Amino acid sequence: MTITPASVFSSTLPGRYYTDPAVFELEKRNIFCQQWMYVCRGQDVPAPGRFVRTQLGDESIIVVRGRDQVLRAFLNVCRHRGARLCHTDSGDAGRAIRCPYHAWAYQLDGSLIAAPNWPTMDTIDTSDYGLRPVHLTEWHGLVWLNLAADPGPLEDQLWPQLDYRLGGDRAKFARYGLADLVLGQRVSYDVAANWKIIQENFQECYHCGTIHPELVETLPQFRVLTGGADAGYASDGYLFADGKASFSVSGTARLPRIPGLTDEDDRKYYGMVVRPNCFISLLPDHVIVHRFEMLSAETTRVVCDWLFPPETVAAGSGYDISDTVELFHRVNVQDFGASEWCQPNMKSRAYRDGGVLVPVEQEIIGRWYYRWYRESLGQDRPSEEIPG
Repeated sequence: MTITPASVFSSTLPGRYYTDPAVFELEKRNIFCQQWMYVCRGQDVPAPGRFVRTQLGDESIIVVRGRDQVLRAFLNVCRHRGARLCHTDSGDAGRAIRCPYHAWAYQLDGSLIAAPNWPTMDTIDTSDYGLRPVHLTEWHGLVWLNLAADPGPLEDQLWPQLDYRLGGDRAKFARYGLADLVLGQRVSYDVAANWKIIQENFQECYHCGTIHPELVETLPQFRVLTGGADAGYASDGYLFADGKASFSVSGTARLPRIPGLTDEDDRKYYGMVVRPNCFISLLPDHVIVHRFEMLSAETTRVVCDWLFPPETVAAGSGYDISDTVELFHRVNVQDFGASEWCQPNMKSRAYRDGGVLVPVEQEIIGRWYYRWYRESLGQDRPSEEIPG
């Protein structure tokens, strides 16, 4: 019996899902403004008055640490005439958040405290004019925001994904102690590609043997992945190659193991897309966290953090992290380059109905990722389309 391609391949999303501004607007309303989004690390906002500015959908938001050490998030909008309060991506607001237009001032907890010509307004209830809050949860040192009116718990969104990747072993994830790690290196990449193209790339290694020579030399299982349409993650991780002592370009970098890990965690790699906009890589001596900023239908900023135990990056430690950072930096450059090869052709008539997923891509991308995506947009069946 001859097997036809239709019985082997499954379909990708149609090309316009990666280019159409109308699709991107629907994603903003149904995903970016309704689901928990990863925006920064708690350590990015280390002291009272320090803030980080971020964008979710059409909303500019500030995350600020209060004098009580509590992290809070607010719409970056003055309640007087709508001026933007914070004009930089990070900074120090001091003891109060002040509008640069008419000098309305807000406590770090968002409450209104003063405005010019205040005596003429002293009868108002200031509690009615505080900054608009945004739901915030800090999870393992990662700060997540949600613009929905009444969102469910963040853990309900995250744990099913981690359970799927790690075979339900939540203690394994906890051993890496993300909240106790500190930033060793941060690199921001502007990618001329839709965010889904990049995330699809991160969820398959069908391409690894072609474009990632350093990666497959370190993780030989990535060189040729086998399996049928039910091929999933190796829940016990991917072993380093014989002779590779570390996840680094040379394979010889010696850095302190993350406290809490055991011998069974040594020389293993775990990578996982945590929807909608995070990618976590777990390694014996460091953790890599990618954050996706969806800028437009065809552009994405990816911010990549390399996190280490404090003693690894402390001044005078004697440890050199450059060899370790360089490996995934090269992988990033290779992946983003490949994503940019694809993006222009999403508008081609050849990709109007989409492309195909080979069997090894079908479980993680076709069923796991696309199912979440379609359900998020309110599409119950693959045949349902967004009106053109």
